Amino acid sequence: MIEFENLIMIEVLKAMQELGGRVTRKEVRREIRDHSDVISEEQVDKIKQSKKTRKEYQPFIYRFNFAVKHLITTGYIFTENNHDLELSEKGRTVDFEKFDPIHDVRSIVDGSLNDEIDNSNSDEDTDETWRTELLDALAKMSPKKFELFSRGLLIHMGVDLDDNIGVRYVGDGGLDGFGYITSDDFRTTRVALQAKRWDGKVSAPEIDKFRGAMDKYNAEYGIFIATSDFTREAIKTAREGTRVITLINGDQICDLVAKYHYYVEPVTTYRLKNFYFDED
Repeated sequence: MIEFENLIMIEVLKAMQELGGRVTRKEVRREIRDHSDVISEEQVDKIKQSKKTRKEYQPFIYRFNFAVKHLITTGYIFTENNHDLELSEKGRTVDFEKFDPIHDVRSIVDGSLNDEIDNSNSDEDTDETWRTELLDALAKMSPKKFELFSRGLLIHMGVDLDDNIGVRYVGDGGLDGFGYITSDDFRTTRVALQAKRWDGKVSAPEIDKFRGAMDKYNAEYGIFIATSDFTREAIKTAREGTRVITLINGDQICDLVAKYHYYVEPVTTYRLKNFYFDED
């Protein structure tokens, strides 16, 4: 486990550099999940059940939070709220050929794995509640209501939907919708749409099938929405060729729902800053 945590430290720093140095914990995890050469998507997504509480959890997130905590302690990462992360100068200029998590990090923090459970992502846990409720509600919707949700969300995204193509559940050559997006310079693009509720990850063959359906209507652009997630191969396939397909997973659906206030109401609360907890 220590070796894996050391590996995560390296991948966290690399991911943050790739993303510009100022990101959220979730964005860092996503970058590792989709693009790491040494940590697989299976390792990131693996779910286990606690023997004590019987609740499901992701071991990677547990180790990830400890890795981030150690990098903060040793000055590679700066944070004010434990949610938004920023690389320090030390983190931006780290030489990965020489960086040694054992010598450069663990020798300073003592590398103890007997710390109390890291609750630094408690704000994320709060945020996850409504997201889980939303995705559960989408999974239970009737096909007609889910189609209504999907089309309404796409309209909020600026898609001018065609009233005929993709309106029915079947029979439109594999499309769930078709529409047009007009840019600021008045250039209009034909867009093919797919919105699916999936239990598992969407694989590359499904992306190929969707691209074939795009050909039928000469679509220049594609949007594939799934309530679950996409495999790395699916992501790679979506970016290949001359017509890139935008993939929107369950987490991004929640982001869009929040952005457009689409059948949701924002709730304001307050989080106490470190002043109240620091020992003078």
